[in-house]
Amino acid sequence: MSTNDRLDFCRRLAADAGRLAHSTFGRAAVLPAKGRHDEVTAMDREVERVVRERIARAFPQDAVLGEEDGASADVGSAEFVWIIDPIDGTANYARGIAHYCVSIGVLHRGTPFVGALHDPSHERLYWAARGAGAWLDENGATRRLAVSPIATLDGATVECGWSLRVPQADYLALFARMLSAGCAVRRAGSGALGLADVAAGRTEGYAELHINSWDCAAGLLLVAEAGGRINDFFAGDGLLAGNPILATNATLADSLATLAGIPFR
Repeated sequence: MSTNDRLDFCRRLAADAGRLAHSTFGRAAVLPAKGRHDEVTAMDREVERVVRERIARAFPQDAVLGEEDGASADVGSAEFVWIIDPIDGTANYARGIAHYCVSIGVLHRGTPFVGALHDPSHERLYWAARGAGAWLDENGATRRLAVSPIATLDGATVECGWSLRVPQADYLALFARMLSAGCAVRRAGSGALGLADVAAGRTEGYAELHINSWDCAAGLLLVAEAGGRINDFFAGDGLLAGNPILATNATLADSLATLAGIPFR
């Protein structure tokens, strides 16, 4: 199969999955939480079920890793691995906050290959393929994405995600370093869309001390193909266990890497 086969399929799949998720936006049945500040809805599970079924029919030889149902048995050996977050930003989604998306990324031999994010609240479909750029379909038009040219920390906006997998004190220290350096700091509740904002030049960086691969597999490729810098997220056991993440433009890369304590490759 060519790059276009998986890219076209991934784009259609993300768009369809986003529309399915949006059908119960703000009124989805909330299930018992997986953990503190780790909500899940019935639609998270339904979207992942549908996405897995369609991948299995189209590419039965590929492996799948999803947030809700885990990894298929061949995830460590398959040439292609699909990585699914059925709803990234579930807390927003369940509360009727229009900042969430479906994220689908594909690795080829451990390297980001194609990816798509669908933000159904704003009908934005982001997509990228290795070596072919990052793109946004919106309002019937397609445009190529490029990271922000801002080169000074006091002109930069950096989104800092957080999770309970890292001590609170470490995140407070990260926020303090960013603020002290002059950065504006925000958190909007979706790592995938945070990366899309970097790729689109809306913000200058995204940093998180631990994030799971399903939250960022597609977004990392978006930033890289939009001319940005990303850390080596899939090093070690990043695919299954997660890693720190840093994504930004080239001019701020060294400064933000020092502030975040997250080196680039």
